[in-house]
Amino acid sequence: MPKLRTILFLLLLLGVLWHFYGETFQESGFSGTLNEMKSDVEGVFDNPRVALTVDTIKQEVELLWNQLTSKKQDNTPTTRVPEAPNLQQPTEQTFSLYNIEIGDNRSDVEKQVGESKRSTLNEYGTEWVTYHENYHNFLMVAYDKKDNVAGLYTNHDLLTSTLGITFESTRNDVLSRLDEPIKAIRKGRILYQVQDTEEYNTFLIDNNYVTIFYDIHENKTVTAIQIISVDLEKEKESYFGVASSELKQGLEYQLFDLTNAARVNHGLSVLTWEEPLLKTARDHSADMAKNNYFSHENLEGESPFDRMEKDAITYRAAGENLATGQPSSIFAHEGLMNSLGHRENILKAEYDSLAVGVAFNKDYQPFYTENFLLR
Repeated sequence: MPKLRTILFLLLLLGVLWHFYGETFQESGFSGTLNEMKSDVEGVFDNPRVALTVDTIKQEVELLWNQLTSKKQDNTPTTRVPEAPNLQQPTEQTFSLYNIEIGDNRSDVEKQVGESKRSTLNEYGTEWVTYHENYHNFLMVAYDKKDNVAGLYTNHDLLTSTLGITFESTRNDVLSRLDEPIKAIRKGRILYQVQDTEEYNTFLIDNNYVTIFYDIHENKTVTAIQIISVDLEKEKESYFGVASSELKQGLEYQLFDLTNAARVNHGLSVLTWEEPLLKTARDHSADMAKNNYFSHENLEGESPFDRMEKDAITYRAAGENLATGQPSSIFAHEGLMNSLGHRENILKAEYDSLAVGVAFNKDYQPFYTENFLLR
């Protein structure tokens, strides 16, 4: 009964306040209305104690407002989170992702993970086929001509290994349990060096190139893994893939999917694809590739926000990530996640949409532009 009496009193109070200050609220918002109330009371009583009382009321009303809005947010429906899969130890190789190993047949894969969500050309001349449940349990699979698994990638906790390496393992754990990382990959007469960084290591295991990525912002724990068969790696004759419109679109969608998978992994909402923004992102990548520069500001001095305005893109907030030099969207994304400013864009809760634009220079090197929006 006391609670009901309090609620009725508050409703009556809000009704009276709206009668006198409703117009001010619509024009100046919550804070402006409170300031006018304080001014009115001070003008009538001209007493410091009254002003103090009004400040107290203001604090109480703000507290009540925050409580009401937080309850409203708590009652907002959320997307169903799929159950974690029952992961088993590998049977044929050192590593498996979502109970899938290199050499498994596509039909067996899709019995395990369901139908694919997207298939896009990758730098190996085959396709990355993505599987996920609204970006939960995210997995990318590349198949060979016989529909057998030739490549795997995940940045979700779907890894099992015979050596006990998991997404809770650190870089030191990985290096202590595996042989020395490789230092180069030979393609024809050219030896391509594999960078020795703290962000990832590549190993030759079970006739596969296994690249393990680390999150330097989370104690260098394992954050993703890519497994590519030696035969598939041979299909790529140079460091970069062969440039084409199909590969451009493939890299764009792959980076989009990787970004959403990372957001879901950190408890954030999924971004939608912002088609009107695609031209803006592609144009900047093409400009950088053609004119051999790498900067958020183009050669005309235009910022990302200037370019969006020129293309009639409206938004409440926006951000931009750039990457180049990496052979794939996977390496580009993992590098962005280890760069604090870029990571903040990827994991910014307020953003709701994204477009990714890719262009190649004369050496087939891809330039990536990610444009984020809060519409």
